[in-house]
Order: sequence, then structure tokens, then C-alpha cells
Amino acid sequence: MIETGFTGRKGKGGFYRLNTESGKRVKESIDLKTGEYHPSTPSHLESVAAGRQGLRALVEHPDKGGRYAWRVLSHTLSYAASLVPEIADTIQDVDEAMRTGYAWKWGPFELLDQLGPAWFSHRLQQDGMPVPGLVTAVGEGNFYRNQDSTLESFGHSGRYNTISRAEGVLLLSDIKREGDRIAGNSAASAWDLGDQVLCLEFHTKMNSLDAEVFKVMSEIITLIPKKGFQALVIYNEGNNFSVGVNLGQALFAANLAGWSEIGKSVKQGQDIYQALKYAPFPVVGAPSGMALGGGCEVLLHCDAIQAHAETYMGLVEVGVGLVPAWGGCKEMLLRWINNPKCPQGPMAAVGKVFEAIGMANVSRSAEEARDLLFLRPTDNISMNRDRLLADAKAMARRLAADYSPPTPPEIRLPGPSGRTAMTMAVRDLCKAGKATSHDQVVTSQLAYVLSGGEADPTTPVNEADVLRLERNAIMALLKTPGTLARMEHMLESGKPLRN
Repeated sequence: MIETGFTGRKGKGGFYRLNTESGKRVKESIDLKTGEYHPSTPSHLESVAAGRQGLRALVEHPDKGGRYAWRVLSHTLSYAASLVPEIADTIQDVDEAMRTGYAWKWGPFELLDQLGPAWFSHRLQQDGMPVPGLVTAVGEGNFYRNQDSTLESFGHSGRYNTISRAEGVLLLSDIKREGDRIAGNSAASAWDLGDQVLCLEFHTKMNSLDAEVFKVMSEIITLIPKKGFQALVIYNEGNNFSVGVNLGQALFAANLAGWSEIGKSVKQGQDIYQALKYAPFPVVGAPSGMALGGGCEVLLHCDAIQAHAETYMGLVEVGVGLVPAWGGCKEMLLRWINNPKCPQGPMAAVGKVFEAIGMANVSRSAEEARDLLFLRPTDNISMNRDRLLADAKAMARRLAADYSPPTPPEIRLPGPSGRTAMTMAVRDLCKAGKATSHDQVVTSQLAYVLSGGEADPTTPVNEADVLRLERNAIMALLKTPGTLARMEHMLESGKPLRN
């Protein structure tokens, strides 16, 4: 391939290429026998499905996917095990290097524990491969173990050693290992961080938000003052903080015309987020990864945010034919209205929010989130992911020292004249081929919310007025075929539908 110029994107292509000759981006794969490209098709391997039961189920599967996974892992993990103590003093140094330096979800020794070191040793012997001395030494044990609520790792000396964290590092996994959760269910949990600070953790798929998450949030808002806690940190150690609402549940309810239940869910989310905002204790959001849609709205209602540098925030609801309806429109209006760099008058701030939400802007970093006003000037950024929770806890403790809830604001919005200006702008984009027919439908509802409905710019509205408009807008959009099509397409393909 190299000799004939197939060197990747800067050459004729590589194993894959994007073909744009038809005007569309088509992903193609090279046929290793003929050397010709053809449209890529998803592989359907039984081993991939089996792998959902665990890593061992994947490598034990007899199909080519399982055989390939074993060939790669057996050599990779054997090599890693042979390097301690040559290149690192401890196994956790190797695991941490692979996780943080190469974005592995688990390090080599964590993967060996998932397989079982004894099983791994036996399988290597079956295949006629040498067994690394460290794997032989650990025997029937694991490389990591919990001993009296203390995490230990197996050393090259043949003994287990206590794992100590660097100063300033606080991991929720350690908290969970050492203590019982304060409250929770299958979707979310509350943990005691010490120093009268409670941590709320989401643990649904992709940390999506649903009724079960809201149950725990509602419970801990009441529980915190009763149990003597003084502050709340919202944090988890998943790859993403939260991707927002459980879209599958919302689509299912809409297809069944369960409007009453959908309305209750929207109102429930608004009420809980408002309760967070006006709670008698400070709330600090500590995101990392994606914080989208409803996940972004949670953070907008926090008193402060301590974000990891690689945080990607945005209100992306228009991509699935909806508008933010858990207070996202309201909070972004307040941020832009109160921004000293934004020109005075109700229309300037509304236009900025209309652009940010209408374009589904997502920050490419925490620093850019500050530019988009998802973060405020007083919010902080942590460069080290392992220090994020400790930094957020410290911020929560500082706020708790003399905390008082915010005063409900009044908002001046432009009303019908502002709405007309926004809808005309989208109509022009549609005529120019830069927006679709359903974009017009969605943004007209967004414009109605942001302009304050029938508001008079000389008479202020309150938060409840904007929240009511959010509810009305999302309920109207859920009844349109275009929005349902967008939701279905996103669930099926993971990509927005341009209808």
C-alpha cells in the first residue's frame, strides 16, 4: 500500500477513506484482496455481542472477532506484565500511564484482573506462550484487591502494598470503596465526601437523566440540611458528565401520545433544577467530558462550576427537534443579560442566546465554555482529572462558609417584535439553503420562548413565566412528525437528521 501511494489521508487513502465525489461523505474500506474501495458496512460479529458479558466472554468466543481480540490482548498484556519493575516500580504506574497517556479505559493490569490472572496464565500455556513471572507470582489472586476497605496492588516483591494517592487527588471510586452510600437507586447515588460535603453521582447509561435520577436529586435536596451536610457537589467518574434526557424514553412516550406523563416529566425537571438553584446550601457542578442538553442545564443551575479542562458543554436540543425545557433557555438569558460585555436592551442578549441554542453550539473545551457563557468568570477549571473532585469539594466548602441562596431575578424580554426578528432571520437562512423546513418550526418555538411570548419589554417577567413558555414549546414540538423523525434518527444513527 505504501509503495503505491496509499499512505492515509494525505495520500490516496488508507485502510479507510472518505469519498466525496458524489457530493456526500461516504466512508469506504479497502478490499485487502483486490485493493479496491467499497462502502463500509457494519460488521456483525457474535463475539461483540458476547463481549457485553465481560472481557473473558469476548476472548473466549470462537469467531474471528474473539480470536483477533485474544491474539492482540494476549501479546499486549503479557508484554506489559513483563516490564514491571523494568520500566515502572508498580503496576498502578503502568495502568495510570496507559489510561491518562493513551486514553485506555482500563490499564493492562486492570484488564488482567477482569480476565483473571490464573485463567490468563492457563490460556497462555495452552497456546504455547510463555507466562510472565509477575502473572505466575500472583497465582490465584488478582493484581488489585480490597483489604479492609483499603485498595492494595500486587508488587514485584510478591507482596500487596497499599495504594496511596498524591496530595490533592480525591477519587469517588475510593470513597465508594470505603463507605456506604447515603441515598440512591439504580440511576444515581449520594456519597459522603467528608467535611460535611455530599456528592451526587449519576450512573445511568451515558449518565442520561430520567425519573429515577430525579428521585434521588429530590431526596438529597431535602436530606442535606436534615443530615447536617453543608454543600453538594454533582460529579461522576464516567467518560461524560451527562448527555441529557433519556431520549429513548421520551420518544416512546411521545409515540404513545403520553402527553400527561411527558408534561409531568418536564415540570418535574424544572422544579428540581429550581430547587437546586434556590437550595439553602451551595451546589457545585464538576463536569468532565460531554455535558449536553439536560446535563448542561443541571450545571447552569449550580452556584458554581469546577470543570475539567476537557469539558464539552452545549444545549443541543434543536438537533432532535426540541428546545431546552429544564430551564436552559431561562438560565442562558440571565447570563447574557447580566454580561457586562453584552449591549444593553432586551434584544441583544436574546439574539446571543438564540444563536447559541439555535446553532446547538458545543464548547470544544472548558475555556471555550467560558466564552460561550456556559461557565461564568467566577467558575474554575481543573487541568488534572484526578484533582477535579478535590477542587470541587474545596470550592463547595468555601461557598458554604457564608452562603445564602440567590434572589429570584426579573427579566425584560422583547416580546412579539423580537420574535419576528428572529423568525425572519431563520426564514432568510432557509431561502438560502442554510436551514431546513423543520429548523424553521423548531426555531420559531425557540424564538417564542426567548422573546417572552407576548411579553411587553417595559414590564419584567419572572423565571416561572419563562419556564412555562419552555414547557409549552417542547410539548408543541413533540407533537410534530418532524421532531419525532429527528429523535428516531438520532437513536438509530447517533447523528442529527436534517429535515
